[in-house]
Amino acid sequence: MQQNTTPDDASLTTKGYTEDTRQGGILLLACGALAREILHLKKRNGWDHMTLTCLPAILHVHPERITQAVEEAVAKHRGNFDQIFVVYADCGTGGLLQKACKEMGIEMIKGPHCYSFFEGNQAFEDHGDDETTAFYLTDFLARQFDAFVWKPLGLDRHPQLRDMYFGNYTKLVYQAQTDDPDLTARAQECAERMGLTFERRFTGYGDLETTLTEWATRKPTA
Repeated sequence: MQQNTTPDDASLTTKGYTEDTRQGGILLLACGALAREILHLKKRNGWDHMTLTCLPAILHVHPERITQAVEEAVAKHRGNFDQIFVVYADCGTGGLLQKACKEMGIEMIKGPHCYSFFEGNQAFEDHGDDETTAFYLTDFLARQFDAFVWKPLGLDRHPQLRDMYFGNYTKLVYQAQTDDPDLTARAQECAERMGLTFERRFTGYGDLETTLTEWATRKPTA
């Protein structure tokens, strides 16, 4: 039986997440920042044949480590599942993750980053130059803003550096996966701390949901 509890953000950030081990079916190897969304989609759609394991979300602070971490996780789990799919976009790996997945014969979600696939890759691309000065938050990042933005940049110790980091941005775009007034308030507070204008854009799960739906019905190749 798989776990039904929702992991907490701090654990997803530093430790990742793994559902109870099972044999066969589909393994979704994902970023910890996507765990809540994937678990919700699994429960809503009855995808009991899909098992989720997440690497620590904090890897995004060091994207050069993501590819190796994914390769090691695939090697660890490959013998236990009929199929493995990687629920990472490029995520700052400079194409290295895509190259590694191709070499391993594993499909990954399309897009340069989660901001793109949450909005829908085509819709995000259509924004073009209008979005070059936008800073993005998702539901997860609105909750974990200090851990992923404020503290890694040292702004908890040196707030005077704020304009040096964010001076070229004009707005914060909160891509809301859910209708949560508390999260919207958190995201707006983040914009104020950064000195940026605030825009809320409801995206839902975008191409994440579309892709997982397609994978859920994919027949294993011989």
